[in-house]
Amino acid sequence: MAFQPIVNVSQRQVIYYEALVRGPNGESAFSILEQVTDELMYRFDQACRIKAIELASEMGMRERLSINFLPNAVYEPQACIQATLETAHRVGWPPKQLNFEITETERVNDRMHMRSIIESYREMGFTTSLDDFGNGYANLDLLTDLRPDTLKIDRDLVMGCDSDKRRQAILRSLVALAKTLGTQLIAEGVETREESRCLLALGIPMQQGYYFSYPNLEALAEIDDAKYD
Repeated sequence: MAFQPIVNVSQRQVIYYEALVRGPNGESAFSILEQVTDELMYRFDQACRIKAIELASEMGMRERLSINFLPNAVYEPQACIQATLETAHRVGWPPKQLNFEITETERVNDRMHMRSIIESYREMGFTTSLDDFGNGYANLDLLTDLRPDTLKIDRDLVMGCDSDKRRQAILRSLVALAKTLGTQLIAEGVETREESRCLLALGIPMQQGYYFSYPNLEALAEIDDAKYD
């Protein structure tokens, strides 16, 4: 697993670390996921959760841990979460410090099932995020049925936002939408200071991307304080 920080620019601190799948030699998540068959998807999803929590504990992480999960691999929320809870208890990780990200890798085949997962996780004290919002399968219509705590704005909407009036207009609309729905926004794929400043001015202080830190293999990045200026 690699870990990438999610920062709150206004508060000048890391608030989450996202756990990202990597191969034993640093291979990308995609190269690993494409090898996982449908039959192994549930076991793979469980193994990733367990590994992420164990590593976070070993590294002394104090921030919230965000873990990607594949919604179609979760057949029954209460049953599927047991190994996660057992691992958290074993290593002393507070379950309320866990956030689960619904990945954009696969289409949500059954939205009511996905809604059940989100609501079950919320009842257990977890929070949830909808990843890659605004691109691929993570589109606006999902919000008619799903109630995630956080929307992660896709890089396609963030890229060059400081000089693109159309992107700025869309981002302002998302800020207003998030406020109405009672959810938070995280901008993904922030790569320049100009993008970060623009997002902050638009009302999106929670950000993630190479500008702050690349994912670190089994390590936690320390953010240069100048990145917040």
